[in-house]
Order: sequence, then C-alpha cells, then structure tokens
Amino acid sequence: MRIKVLMITHNRPKYIKLSLEQLCRTAPNNLKILIWDNGSDSQTREIVKKYEKHQCVEQVVYNSKNELLRVPTNWFWNNSPDADLLGKVDDDCLVPENWIEILEKAHREIQQAGILACWHFFPEDFNQQLAKKKIQTFGKHQVMRNCWVGGSGYLMKRKVLDKNGMLRPHETFTDYCIRASTKGFINGWYYPFLYQDHMDDPRSLHTAYRNEEDFQKLIPLTGKAFEIKTREQWIQWLTKNAQKLQEYSINPYDFIGLKAWIKKTIAMTMGREYFPKVK
Repeated sequence: MRIKVLMITHNRPKYIKLSLEQLCRTAPNNLKILIWDNGSDSQTREIVKKYEKHQCVEQVVYNSKNELLRVPTNWFWNNSPDADLLGKVDDDCLVPENWIEILEKAHREIQQAGILACWHFFPEDFNQQLAKKKIQTFGKHQVMRNCWVGGSGYLMKRKVLDKNGMLRPHETFTDYCIRASTKGFINGWYYPFLYQDHMDDPRSLHTAYRNEEDFQKLIPLTGKAFEIKTREQWIQWLTKNAQKLQEYSINPYDFIGLKAWIKKTIAMTMGREYFPKVK
C-alpha cells in the first residue's frame, strides 16, 4: 500500500528535531512524508530545511502564517491522490517502532477500518475494566473503538476521504472522525496499544514542562482552550481525558444529530457534562 504522512510544524524546535528524526527513522520504503511549516521562527525552519532532501520526504511547504489544522490537512489530502493510506504525526509526538507496518496490516485485513491510531497517553492511564467494553476483535487484530481518535499517529483509509470529503469550515478532526463513524467505518486505537510519546505531557522524558515556570511560559493551546492554569492541572486533565476515552459511547449518534443536541442541551442546563458511555 502507498502511504503518505503529514507533519505540521510550528515554533517548537526542540520537539520538532526529535519528532521528525523519529518519524523518518521509522518510515518503511512505502511511506512518504510531507511537511507543512506553519510560519515558524527561523530556528524551527532551519531544522525543517535539513529534511528537504531526505529520502523519506516528498515535499516541504513553508507557509507564511499559521494556518492551524484545516488548511494544511486539506492541502495534504488534495496533494496525495496516489496514497492508499493517509496519516498525520504531530510535531510534539514520537511515534513507536513499526507503527506503520502494524497499522497498515490492520487496514489490509479489517475491511471497514477507517481511522486507526497510536495511543498518546501513558500506560498508567489505561484501565482495562473501563476499556473492556470497547476493545473488539477483528480477525487477528484488536481495536479499542471510539468514534474519534487524536490527530497524531494515525492512518486513514482513502475510502474515508472519498466518502467524507475534506475538512469542512470550522470542523475539527474529532468531528471529521465522527462523520466517518456514521458511514460505518471502524475508528479507534490499535490494541495492545502502540504508545507514542506525547512530549507535551509533563510526564514525558522529553517534555518542555520540567517545572511550573516552564509551563507558564509555554502553556499548550489545548490547555489554554480548557483554561488550564498549572502544570499539575494539565497532568490531571490529560489523565482524566484518557479515562473518558475508555468509556465514551461508540455510537456516533450519541454525539451528533437532533437527539444528541437535545440531551447535551438538557445536561448543560442542569450544570452537568454530557457524557454518553458505551453500553
């Protein structure tokens, strides 16, 4: 299968040096990497430039501004018509050994596999009692199913793009995955997990958040979005998020459509979080 993977880079030279090196090192012969730099500083671009002629790298785009996710992702999908599998690795993640080979084989052998991913949390965040309802067997493979996966360390079948189209205006990758689920695609994390090192997790050996001072200087975008104020709160949020992903419903219509909207509105009115669990 022909495989292409996107990496979007932005102003994280220490992370990017490690993540690009690891991505290229783990790349099999049938994988090509496209890099989109989101208007980074000179230090970051110098690192990216070193990979322009790397045998694994097909193309590098130096964009003049930060376009976030949707624009570079749609550009990548539009410019990869010959790829059977499309993926993305974040510039703050270190992918595990053989992740491409394992996910590629799963895609070959699970006809309805849509978006399969590496797990970006820590082993201690896994609770088998919580997750057992969501771990399903497909021939020789197992997947902890979910309507969506994280935006890093995944491979997506071209059939998903053919049926789903591009990312819509204001649509998140989570929303995109849920739309794919409504079309019968199996999404989730390959199990036993393929652990990718999320360097933005303060528990990572490679994290930039060694102490509270570091965290205050470099609060991650997700942390800002959820009003995280401290390094410890960030760890707690990541841990809680991992637990919730092991309990969420695998029915996409628990998240989209009129019924879901009504249930969510009622929960918000009562001051509760809307949290549909797997049955």
